[in-house]
Amino acid sequence: MSTLTTTTLVRPHPEARLLNRPAVIEYKHMRFLVSDAPADSNLPLYITEFEKHRSRNVVRVCDPTYGTAALGQLGIKVFDWPFGDGEGPPPHITRDWLHLVDSVFGKDEEQQPTESIAIHCVAGLGRAPLLVAIALIEAGLTPEESIARVREKRRGALNTKQAKFIMDYRRKKSRKSKCTIL
Repeated sequence: MSTLTTTTLVRPHPEARLLNRPAVIEYKHMRFLVSDAPADSNLPLYITEFEKHRSRNVVRVCDPTYGTAALGQLGIKVFDWPFGDGEGPPPHITRDWLHLVDSVFGKDEEQQPTESIAIHCVAGLGRAPLLVAIALIEAGLTPEESIARVREKRRGALNTKQAKFIMDYRRKKSRKSKCTIL
């Protein structure tokens, strides 16, 4: 049961900090905030990070470790899409994830991101970075480039099995050429 209720939102002490800072991963028109899992006891610290990075959507890809009432009270939507630790996501989660990415960031890849999608798993090193890598591939990076970009910002991310999943992943969206043949 959550210690935060819809009527109470505890603000963190001004000097309180998260032990593991979230990582910001940007590419073209997208910005992701990757973290470990909040708990009810430290959720206010995460809320501060979500607000700082303008995260109106939080994707939870592990079992719940906190209540969502306080987030909902602030207009932050939580998407529960858990899948196995150390595994690749099932097709329906990949589909839902890419739909969220498109709905938040749109199709204009020249646009600067105005908000971010926060995403977390237990440690912020496997499932969450894996979905971010998929979004980066869909936006045009190669699998190798997406792994490098994620690991540059989130050290230790993606185990061998997950890296293989990314290397085998094939873009779902067609890349429309901006060239016109006359």
